[in-house]
Amino acid sequence: MKKFLLASALTISTMSFAQIDFSNTRFGIIAGGNYSGVKNAHNPSGKRLTMQAGVLALIPIGSENQFFLQPEVVYFGAGETGKNKDSKGTDGYDAVYANNYLSVPINFKAYFSEAESEFFGLIGPRFNFLLSQKVKNAPLSRPYYNPDYVVADNPELTGKASSFNFGVGIGAGYSYKRQLEIAAKYDFGLSNTYPGLNHEPKGTSKSKSEQVISLTLSYIFK
Repeated sequence: MKKFLLASALTISTMSFAQIDFSNTRFGIIAGGNYSGVKNAHNPSGKRLTMQAGVLALIPIGSENQFFLQPEVVYFGAGETGKNKDSKGTDGYDAVYANNYLSVPINFKAYFSEAESEFFGLIGPRFNFLLSQKVKNAPLSRPYYNPDYVVADNPELTGKASSFNFGVGIGAGYSYKRQLEIAAKYDFGLSNTYPGLNHEPKGTSKSKSEQVISLTLSYIFK
């Protein structure tokens, strides 16, 4: 809860102290690839390659053509697999733990200058709402690994993904004429992706933090 309040405070303070010009908002589309993982969740643990796609708004802050608020609404794939390079041939290596979200990042965006084509930086909170959780090839030899991830008589083993999680992202990119933009971003989860999964790996009760590295291409309409 403290982490959620911190992320919310960051968003509110940005909007409170800045002169936001909603009348000159521009809209765009965004798509790209995600490379995700979850700390302390599964054993073996590897990365998942998936995608994101959605829409964005570019809202000016102040009179300079340099600072903006960029909220987005995107389909956002995350989760992990069992494909750890040191675990080939072991039970769970072919597992896929797919978490798919409706994601709402709210980025503070700063171009390095007012030039039409320029580099920029991004930072801000991300709020994820779970759309679906799909588990494939989980190691059924362990009772708490089952396709539905539910153990009715032993709830502390439940591997259901949380219906809501949040984190903070930071990134950088390049804009061509303030329309076509490419960006790389790292999102670090601040909440527990699997709040009921306390026995993997090897009995850990540490928070299961979801992390995503993404590369996106955006087109912003005039």
